[in-house]
Amino acid sequence: MKRRNFLRNLGFTGGIFALPSVISETNAAAFEKENDLVVKGKVMSEGKGIANVAVTDGTQVFKTNNKGEYQFTVKENADFVYISSPAGYAFDHENYIARFFVPVKGKRGTLNHDFVLTKLNTNDLQHNFVVWADTQMISASDCEQLKATTVPDFKKLMQQYPINTLFHGIGCGDLVWDKFEFFKDYKEAIAMTGVTFYNVIGNHDMDLNSRTDDYSAETFKEQFGPTYYSFNRGAIHYVVLDDVFFIGTAKKYIGYLTENQLAWLEKDLQMVSPGTTVVVSLHIPTFTGAPKRNKKEEDFGGTVSNRKKLYSLLAPYKVHILSGHTHFNESWEDGNMMEHNHGTVCGAWWTGPICGDGTPRGYGVYEVNGSDIKWYYKSTEKETNHQLRIYPKGYAKAYPEEVAVNIWNWDVKWTIEWFEDGVSKGTPEQRVAKDPWAIELYEGPSLPQKHKYIEPTLTEHLFFIKPSANAKSIKVKATDRFGKIFEEAIMIS
Repeated sequence: MKRRNFLRNLGFTGGIFALPSVISETNAAAFEKENDLVVKGKVMSEGKGIANVAVTDGTQVFKTNNKGEYQFTVKENADFVYISSPAGYAFDHENYIARFFVPVKGKRGTLNHDFVLTKLNTNDLQHNFVVWADTQMISASDCEQLKATTVPDFKKLMQQYPINTLFHGIGCGDLVWDKFEFFKDYKEAIAMTGVTFYNVIGNHDMDLNSRTDDYSAETFKEQFGPTYYSFNRGAIHYVVLDDVFFIGTAKKYIGYLTENQLAWLEKDLQMVSPGTTVVVSLHIPTFTGAPKRNKKEEDFGGTVSNRKKLYSLLAPYKVHILSGHTHFNESWEDGNMMEHNHGTVCGAWWTGPICGDGTPRGYGVYEVNGSDIKWYYKSTEKETNHQLRIYPKGYAKAYPEEVAVNIWNWDVKWTIEWFEDGVSKGTPEQRVAKDPWAIELYEGPSLPQKHKYIEPTLTEHLFFIKPSANAKSIKVKATDRFGKIFEEAIMIS
């Protein structure tokens, strides 16, 4: 049937069909203005505007003018307008949860908002930060453990630095374990530290009843603000991303960065000079060695599928990627980029003192000097020099004649040497294996009692020594990439 006859048979006339287009043409501009939100204001300190501060709605990125002013029309689906906090200023916070945004969801007309910052009284080119990965509380008991162990451990650590040392924190996702009522306890723990934390959304921080990924972060946003953003301290540009993509079925997700985020990041980085050190925090690691160790294909929920697109954007910079999620400690380095996948604050989900790879429960500590960063792993309730563990001969049941050594923060630039009765014997043998203590604590269907599905995991940071028949003592000397030496010894007989 021809189109004209079809319309006539339906009883419509050409004039009526033309009417909506006339309305659209005459009233479109007015309609759009009525439904727009224009946001304007200043980024300022002590009454003076701060120029060249990035202001964004999560899609567009603008700079404040030389008076610190900004003004733009917010994109329709924006939840927040926020700044990339500039270097040289204290981080604004609400009970030490970073507050760098104003909610705009559903607002129309004109919104006036000034971001008022406090200038630091110390140079921030030198500063430190910690990475708390997977605090992951599912019970009140878990929350109490966080407050009773990790918080005082961190406070004690800070006391070992000069009194004016700047610290901030990064909560690297899985702040809770699907129990959103414990966000309150997480926030209380952060407030107890007295350190401002920026937070990353994890797969256990998502709304599992949401229809699509677009709505999976509603509760997180109410608690912590945007899921992707940036900030600056000293010479470092920090970026936080949301790489947990919910696929609409409870507890199903993939590691994936949306186009919205990548497009925003591209604009954000246009304001960062090439060669700058950029620290990117996300929950799911972009890459790990786990598939190779386990001789399995890559798990879509275990790494970021489109990571190469991220790497391309980061190519002009010196990059450190910070991640969690796996409950093991590992790093890799390639060219301008290094990823630090952290052991967890909760260990094996608050069931024991170590993660499945034998890494003690704890957190990463990073010391920044200009554009350079040094780091170490801080085991909860242990001294900072606790960086390796030697097991007695035969404790690793699969290797009854050998001594096993776990050096959890090892990377390819460490050097390891072992001594028998004071005599150097060279480098111990590195081997992919399971930590023997983790086997004892977690292996099998009945262990651990609290969460029986936890199992030990293969790791590459295990080393093995075969002492001679008459050996009396074994010492291991581990030197990290910064030249710091750690030693542990054990008596054989």
